[in-house]
Amino acid sequence: MKTTPSTEERVWAVLSHLSALAFGMGILLPIVGWSEQRRKSKYAAFQCLQALGYQSLGYTVWLLTYLVVMLVSVGSMVAIMASTPEGASNMDVFTTIWMSVFLVMAFGSFGLYLLLPVIAAVACAFGKDFRYPIMGNRLARYLGYDSDTEQEWLIEEHEDRWVAAMGHFSVIILLWGILAPLTAWILQGKRGLFMRFQSIQTLIYQALATLLYVAGMALYTFGFFVFMALTGLGGGNALSSSTGMVGMGVLLISMLFAIGIVLLLPLFHIMGQWAGYRVLKGDDYRYPVVGRLVEKWLTKNQHHQQAD
Repeated sequence: MKTTPSTEERVWAVLSHLSALAFGMGILLPIVGWSEQRRKSKYAAFQCLQALGYQSLGYTVWLLTYLVVMLVSVGSMVAIMASTPEGASNMDVFTTIWMSVFLVMAFGSFGLYLLLPVIAAVACAFGKDFRYPIMGNRLARYLGYDSDTEQEWLIEEHEDRWVAAMGHFSVIILLWGILAPLTAWILQGKRGLFMRFQSIQTLIYQALATLLYVAGMALYTFGFFVFMALTGLGGGNALSSSTGMVGMGVLLISMLFAIGIVLLLPLFHIMGQWAGYRVLKGDDYRYPVVGRLVEKWLTKNQHHQQAD
């Protein structure tokens, strides 16, 4: 930066980075900051977009790291117990060691995820041009932030594509991820068809994924309450009765459907990540069915507006 950022610029940058501490709920703040500062401050706009990317991509990386740690820990424990003759007798020892290693690595990675935005906020509070590791410099080049030309603002098309892509990526943030496309649509949807279309289709897609998760939980809850209502607290005698068998059957069926629904969620997440990647690569990505319906709806509305 050639000039020291103003207080307003630094405040937006600090708030955008610190919003990562809100565990998903804060993902709307960087979009609000970018919308407010995109044609006022190149510095603040870049920091807000960088914070948005960290919350979307960073959360994805953290979650994948968490899953890898869990799988490696479980696999290591099983392998050690299988290869050790006295493994079965030392089950408690192995379990204690595994839990300790798992907790240290899981909480350590989570702590690192929360530490970086705090460091970013402190740096921006002092007017520093903070860059997240790996992502920061690449995003700066993508947005034209470090351009040697006399470019006053960031590259508009790349700004829009970055915001739209982060909306797609945020599908992995259960419930709160929907705030990203919703905020982009409300604040920037009128500015262009690309942002409007991508935000609306992403919003609908994430709403469907959320409803799918809620449906799975509702099915399981329904089966559990039916089981409890039919068996009560009668113990084994109640389970062996005809009503108890019906309750057990309803519970098992609801659990199977719930598990099947929940197992579909990773497919929604994978497609969302693919959509974000395609948008960043310059494609006007459309979700199957949802994308076509949204496109037809927008085209119809546009024709009505022109007719009026």
